[in-house]
Formats: sequence, C-alpha cells, structure tokens
Amino acid sequence: MSSTSSNENATSPLDWLEGAFIVINENLALFPASEYSKVADLVKKYLVHNQKTPENLFNYLDNKSSKRSIDYILFGFCSEHGLGTVPNFTKAFLGFQKAANSKDSLGQFFLGHCYEKGIGTSQDQGKAFELYSKAAEAGDTTAQRSFGNCYFYGWGTKKNHEKAFELYSKAAEAGNTLGQYNLAICYANGEGTTKNSEKAFELYSKAAKTGNTLAQYNLALCYANGEGTTKNSEKAFEYFSKAAEVGYLNAQCNLALCYAYGEGTTENSEKAFELYSKAAEAGNTLGQYNAAICYANGRGTTKNLEKAFKLYFKAAEAGNTLAQYNAAICYANGEGTTKNSEKAFKLYLKAAEAGNISAQLKLGDYYFNGWGTTKNVAKALKLYLKLAKEGNTAAQYNLELCFDTELD
Repeated sequence: MSSTSSNENATSPLDWLEGAFIVINENLALFPASEYSKVADLVKKYLVHNQKTPENLFNYLDNKSSKRSIDYILFGFCSEHGLGTVPNFTKAFLGFQKAANSKDSLGQFFLGHCYEKGIGTSQDQGKAFELYSKAAEAGDTTAQRSFGNCYFYGWGTKKNHEKAFELYSKAAEAGNTLGQYNLAICYANGEGTTKNSEKAFELYSKAAKTGNTLAQYNLALCYANGEGTTKNSEKAFEYFSKAAEVGYLNAQCNLALCYAYGEGTTENSEKAFELYSKAAEAGNTLGQYNAAICYANGRGTTKNLEKAFKLYFKAAEAGNTLAQYNAAICYANGEGTTKNSEKAFKLYLKAAEAGNISAQLKLGDYYFNGWGTTKNVAKALKLYLKLAKEGNTAAQYNLELCFDTELD
C-alpha cells in the first residue's frame, strides 16, 4: 500500500490527515473486513491524541475543493463507518471510486471491497476480482490477500487453491497478518500446497503476536492437540484466554472446557459455566449446548432440567447435532419438558441424518418399536445393519434381537 510520513503531534491539516490515513493503511492487515470498525476506532483514538475530532476530519475533507487520492480514501472511509458524519455507503463508494480512478492501489482495494460486499453499489464479485487484481499487482498486500480469497472461494473466478496459496504467500512474506493466517490455514489443511502442520503452527504464531484473534485461537488449538508443536495445555489456555478476552465465542467455549477439566489451569466448574453462558447468550450453539450440560448435571450451577432443555432446544434449532440428540432425550424421558415421543423421533431423525451415530441407533429403536412414528422393522434393520458393519456393538446386539424376535 502507498503511505506517507506523518508527525503524530503535528497540527497542520496535511500532517494529521496523513496520520489518519497511515492508521488506516497500517491496520487493514490486522483485521478482516467484518472488523473494519476496529480500524475506525483506531482512527478516532489517533484524532483525539492530536486534539481533533472525527467531525473535524470529515468536514475538512467534505469542504476541500481540490482532493488527492488520499483525501478521497479518507472521505470514503469516514462515509462508510460514520466517522464525523452519518454513514453513507453511496458517498463511500464514490470516494473510493475517485481514488481508484487515479490508479491508487488502496483506492482500488477499497472499491473492490465495495463491490465484494455490495457497499453503495450492487454486489459484483467479478468487478471485485478485477480491482483486487490491479491493486495486488501494484504490491498492495491487503489486496493480495483479498485476491487470494477470490481464488480460494471462487469469488468472481474459478476456485484455484494453488493460486490462492501463492497470493497468501506474497502477502505473508510482506508481513501481512491476515495473509499469514490464511497461509497457515492452507498448510494446516493441505489446500493449494502439501499439508504441513509445523509451518501452519509457525505462521499462526507470527500472526498471533500481532493480536490476530483467529490466529490466537488456532494457535491454542495447535497447543491443545499437539499439532505442529508439542502439546502444551498451559499455552493452549493462554491463547484461548487472549482470543476469549476480545469476545471470540469459540475461544470462550474452549476456555470454558479448560476450566471444566482443569486443562492448563485449575479446575473451576463455576468459571466454566460462566463462560459457556456468556457464549450461549451471544447465540453460540456450542455455548448453549455446554451450558445446558451444566444445568442438566448441576456443574458450576444449580441443577435445572427446564433451563437445560431450553438451551438444548435453542442449539438444536440452530442445527447443533449433539443438542438435537440431547433435546430428543429430554422429550423421550420427559426431562425439563413434557414427554413427547413424536418430537423425540423428529429430533433423533435430524441428528441421525447429520451423522450422529447415537441418534441413528435410537432411530432404529423408534422404528422397531413404533415409538413416535409408524412401526417399520425394515428401516430399523437397515440402521442396525449399517452401524453393526461399522463395529457398533449395541447395533450388533439389537440386530440379533431383531432376528430372534422375527424367528419367534
């Protein structure tokens, strides 16, 4: 990205304008597009430090008669994020378009961002791809990463993981944090390159040091599972904590697991429940499921089957397979809710279709006995036979009972 020098304590419009631009320029590599509001917050902090306000910035730009590409980028960014003005996506698009038309690589990136997300214009992944390509060729590392995403996900072009890997590599080598994170994902999963857990771990570590939440979370998983490094529960706890502190819900759930089982820290059921509940309240299905487990068993809180059922059901509706299975058990046994075989059957069916083996076994029982559905021995046998072939001893036993019953 192009950038200009600035004195942080300068008072002239040129100095603090360029300083605000640099804050944007240098921090885009740290946050995904969904978190650009954090970049806007950093701009606010910079302005306050220089005894300015977002209104000073926007009004100066809005009234400036002769604008450079840097001015159009700042104007567009302020308009998109409501810095000193009411958010106006159309004005944001037009500002970025003016900068892009002057062949400014950052302007091209932001205009591509508008087309990718449909900000101030119709969504057009083809145009986003074209603009990211231009900015990437000019050396813009954030554009290189976004251009890589186009190839990785097939946005505006055919999927090409090898090309995505190449672009992530360029961005990563230039120090782009998100590029490092995406490159780590490629190495971790063997996408566009040979699988290499050690390189993935190394890249997660680099990106995590800059404060990247997703990198911190994945680094914690590496330590927790011994992937690419020696297993280290204390380090896993440390990095789950860092990611959880900034509100990453999956990290909160994993941190709760650490507390629940004393992994890398002292066992603390109350703290585990608190973290599960926090994630659950934010709509995280894993948090809902585990908070329900706590209520069902009285772990870290008072036993409450009604609350357990409600949370299982919430997570089940959102597609959590384990929650579907447990909510089915609640209906089957009348735990925390009224007993209802038909509803139990429907939930077992959903979980079974998603591949839950325990649910498939239960579904076989329901078909065989006609619980909550029409009796269908053939379907029961089919399920038991499938599971028995996979080595499921309960299914093997049930299969024998079926044949014994048929013989009788």
